[in-house]
Amino acid sequence: MSTATPVALPVTWAPCRNRAVLYALCAVMLVLFSVLAVVLPESWQFNDRVMMACSGVLFAAVGLMLARPKVVADPEGLTVVNFVRSRRLSWAEVVRVNFKAGDPWVMLDLADGTALAAVGIQPGGGRAQAIAAARSLRDLVEQRGSGARQG
Repeated sequence: MSTATPVALPVTWAPCRNRAVLYALCAVMLVLFSVLAVVLPESWQFNDRVMMACSGVLFAAVGLMLARPKVVADPEGLTVVNFVRSRRLSWAEVVRVNFKAGDPWVMLDLADGTALAAVGIQPGGGRAQAIAAARSLRDLVEQRGSGARQG
């Protein structure tokens, strides 16, 4: 067992730098495509302009989807939010936290024999921060999950 300082719950891990860039990019896309829809040549029809604006909304929606990932730990367990899906896990369901050199994000080994990507902890926002977050999550899993599995 680790001798690390206990993590105060609840705690949320998310790639903040990625989110900031994606949110800014989404705003730029919305503005750019809206302006293009207005300044298109007279030969473009109304439905072409609407589709140009809708394209901006679509690109922004994809950007917002890419900014979703996060991992939230609370006293009852983990909530893993990935690009499209979210999953709620009790502490006893998480067996191990894996984050090896070169991995794009943390992988959680689950008690049912499957693995779950925890995209909210990734080196895209800084490798040192991702390693620290993975260690904190590993310590929480060891502290909170072991008692539930033994009992």
